[in-house]
Amino acid sequence: DSASIYDVVVGDAALADVIDATVGRGGTVVVPAFAVGRAQTLLYYLWTLREAGRLPDVPVYLDSPMAINASELLGTYSSDHRLAPGVYEGMCDMATYTRDSEQSMKISASTEPKNVISASGMATGGRILHHLKAFAPDPRNTIMITGYQVPGTRGASIAAGERQVRIYGEWVLINAQVANLAMLSAHADADELIRWAKGFTAPPKEVFVVHGEPQPADTLRRRLGRELGWQATVSRMNQVFEL
Repeated sequence: DSASIYDVVVGDAALADVIDATVGRGGTVVVPAFAVGRAQTLLYYLWTLREAGRLPDVPVYLDSPMAINASELLGTYSSDHRLAPGVYEGMCDMATYTRDSEQSMKISASTEPKNVISASGMATGGRILHHLKAFAPDPRNTIMITGYQVPGTRGASIAAGERQVRIYGEWVLINAQVANLAMLSAHADADELIRWAKGFTAPPKEVFVVHGEPQPADTLRRRLGRELGWQATVSRMNQVFEL
């Protein structure tokens, strides 16, 4: 649909700008990414940039065994998605897959400009931690946030502009640039949810807002009532409803 097309175009442009600027400084783009779904979306975006001649000629690493396995499933079950075979093969062949932990550590030790996609998506664990420890202190590099970050996670702290985070029991300075590409998030924002709700031919009897922080959730509840006339409730932990 038009919204998806818009997100792809905007996502491509923002991604290209971040990579161009980082590579121009001689830096590395480090991307904490959810292994299933987000990593594959990023590979697709990078492939579209390469096909358009917008991707700098630097290595792309997919450094997450789970993300690699999920990517390979796209080839195994090609009839279950809409990627043409050439597109799937192109986006996967473009990246260097690193399953071995020693290979992963070599990526962190390398000073050449590159793009590193690794898990976990909120930097709560996994290989992304040693990449952040290696690349976050250098202002030439960029940490690219591509999804919602739960409060209290390292990813949320980095996205909020914290100047240091604890990794492996040590404080690591965040001197790298931080790029928050919110349009790549899988979470619809309030405007998108309202637009989706307007497509109903008849209003539901009641709506429950069950996801999100308390204040934004209540704001969406009020918007549903004000703009659509819907009866909406923000559910609380252990609250019981009779349907």
